[in-house]
Amino acid sequence: MPAGRHDGARPNGTTFFRNVDCAYFPCHAGVDPDSFNCLFCYCPLYALGPRCPGAYAYTEGGIKDCSACTLPHEGDRGAELVRRCFDLLARLASQD
Repeated sequence: MPAGRHDGARPNGTTFFRNVDCAYFPCHAGVDPDSFNCLFCYCPLYALGPRCPGAYAYTEGGIKDCSACTLPHEGDRGAELVRRCFDLLARLASQD
């Protein structure tokens, strides 16, 4: 594994990935860099729009700006968020 990177299973079976070599790391202020989880670099909750439980705002151009949100990057919270929102995400992905 390259220096400065850590990924793999944690003892409780959850996945953790941190890429300190990324030019944007850490991309969200307020999260401890040692426990910053990059697993959800592109947040799966983005598609929830206004139903998203995270801290976000819409730009004047109508683009969802999640830069103030730290939820999916705080240790194992990202996986819990996806579990909690999975049914809604699945409905968004359906063809109906």
